Amino acid sequence: MSLCPPAAPNTPPPLTNGSGAAAILSAGIGSFVLAVLAIAADQAKAIEAAMNFSKPTGALSGVTTVALLFWLVVWGLLDLRWRKKTIALKQTCIIAFVLLALSFLLTFPPVADLF
Repeated sequence: MSLCPPAAPNTPPPLTNGSGAAAILSAGIGSFVLAVLAIAADQAKAIEAAMNFSKPTGALSGVTTVALLFWLVVWGLLDLRWRKKTIALKQTCIIAFVLLALSFLLTFPPVADLF
């Protein structure tokens, strides 16, 4: 007679992709925020003045700093929410790619000058 309980089968924990999906989507969101802030700083003098963190660089210093902080916060929040989940990666990648394409389009001077 054995006093040890029967050994549980060695099954690995299920794989999740939430952290990776959070990184991908936050990159798309961050790039879109950068493009929107760049256009806003070019068009509105108040935003340009608020984004001027360094005189030699001008508003670009604030635009990139704010966009970077926004990206990091979004990434952290999405990672906390999705860390232990399996996310539909195809849709997440499509959304991130569309946001990235829009950000490239919005930073293209002829398009940016339309606003």
